[in-house]
Amino acid sequence: MAAGSGSAPVIPQDLLPEDGRFGCGPSKVPGLAVRRLAETGNLLLGTSHRQAPVRQLMGRIKETMADLFAAPEGYEVVIGNGGATCFWDMATVGLILHRSQHLVFGEFSAKFAQAVAAAPFLDSPEILRAAPGTRPEPRVSEEVDCYCLTQNETSTGVAMPVLRLGDGGQLVLVDATSAAGGMEVDLSECDAYYFSPQKCFAADGGLWVALLSPAAVERARAIADSDRWVPPFLDLWGAIESSRLDQTVNTPAIATLFLLAQQADWMQEHGGLKWAAARCRESSSLIYGWAQRSPYASPFVAREEDRSPVVATVDLDPAISAAEVSAVLRQNGIVDTESYRKLGRNQLRLGLFPAVDPADVQRLTAAIDWVVAMMSSRTG
Repeated sequence: MAAGSGSAPVIPQDLLPEDGRFGCGPSKVPGLAVRRLAETGNLLLGTSHRQAPVRQLMGRIKETMADLFAAPEGYEVVIGNGGATCFWDMATVGLILHRSQHLVFGEFSAKFAQAVAAAPFLDSPEILRAAPGTRPEPRVSEEVDCYCLTQNETSTGVAMPVLRLGDGGQLVLVDATSAAGGMEVDLSECDAYYFSPQKCFAADGGLWVALLSPAAVERARAIADSDRWVPPFLDLWGAIESSRLDQTVNTPAIATLFLLAQQADWMQEHGGLKWAAARCRESSSLIYGWAQRSPYASPFVAREEDRSPVVATVDLDPAISAAEVSAVLRQNGIVDTESYRKLGRNQLRLGLFPAVDPADVQRLTAAIDWVVAMMSSRTG
């Protein structure tokens, strides 16, 4: 790996990770997957997604996802364009009947609630809030027909369990964008488990994947048959019907589909979701253990049981500029360690998805210590 240039401090080579990508999305894309994409030549890229090569790839992804997540009988894998942000709008118009409950504890959980609140045909959502670094507890409510949870809040590094609420007639929708593939889940506890592939699945963005229960599929069909106007691009029932044909409604990003399939296959080859989740826990334990031992760092999330295994947030002592630490790291090829821009904390945020090697995480902590020691000696 190339070291820094010019007047930038040069971190010793033996402290540098083999791969310095620790972003929370886009995440590290393994070089092997990119090479395999190139090796497909003109078989996939530049060909119609309505034809056999791409439809076979779609079918393979659906089968692998169902297997990886141990989908219960009747659950369907549905794929569409637009990312999880698009799926929020699709759920707003295609899954929520009248009113939903939202657990808001960071930027992304808040955005779904805001999308629902703006819908003129829905009642105002019930919102349960918690300060960044903590999470609220869901509560059973007879007034809602959907519970909207976030398994991992990417902006703050807070994780929560996925547990079913209500009487069975209410749907549980789980935003798993940064959790899916890196955290274990029992799909029987929810009705829509949806995510984008640019986190744990080491692909680019622009697509969404959802594992839907029979109840969610039936809800989408019933709304499609009602008099509610649904924009064609946000038609969840249409996406379900297309996915049943191993297609997407609109032209998909085929390279992203291929990278998603490569990462899912890699996970399966090494032991599936249980193995991938254990790998993330190993990486996050290295970060949190280092932060707890450090004289200048500490985990942002106070409750250990709420700390994310896939997105670690670490506060630094006010005397040490996290922005400067990240800048020096970036100059040495260790990138995307900055805190979430709107959180406004003196903090590092680290993506610890399955593609990230725990050995590189160990080297990262040593590199951070070196940078902080260098900064302290300069100002001491």
